[in-house]
Amino acid sequence: MTLAATTLAVALTRQTDRADQPAAPGSVAAAPTAPVVLNGTDDAFIQLLLPMDDGALALIDHLDTRPSTTDPALRAVLGEIRTTHRAEVVELRGLLAAGNVPENNIHEGHQMPGMVTDERLADLRATPDAEVPSRAVGLLRAHLEQSVVLCRGEQTAGGSPEVRALAGRIEATRAAELSALAGRPGATGDADN
Repeated sequence: MTLAATTLAVALTRQTDRADQPAAPGSVAAAPTAPVVLNGTDDAFIQLLLPMDDGALALIDHLDTRPSTTDPALRAVLGEIRTTHRAEVVELRGLLAAGNVPENNIHEGHQMPGMVTDERLADLRATPDAEVPSRAVGLLRAHLEQSVVLCRGEQTAGGSPEVRALAGRIEATRAAELSALAGRPGATGDADN
């Protein structure tokens, strides 16, 4: 019993110590312990970024099935993007829950800039293996760039300090991800071709 109490006290102390430190780019912040007040910009930011991240994750999952993406350096970058996006999705959904706002994909079926849609994934599935890496990088680049635009908008007009802070972390992560993709075929140009 004493060991359990000591372990809990140490864990809580570590949590408290970490609460004063900003989260590293790509890391998951602790779920809000108190209600979060979301304004319209906060809600729109979260409701758009969730399907964008889900689409990017579907793209990366698809690339795992293609022999054309066996380049170890590209796979490493994709793995990092997958990890950060999964963490963001958890945090975004936690903020919606803390704000008592239901998740709604209000952009379902829309052709939003930077969104990896079912149609774009179908096009990629039909792409010859040799062209898949450059097309995929182009889609990811467009997604990452549009995410930066959204993050900047949230930081300017968002009402929730928690959501604005998350947008700042995501923007920093996206800059690193774009840098990791730089110089690869598909890293510049129109991803919609």
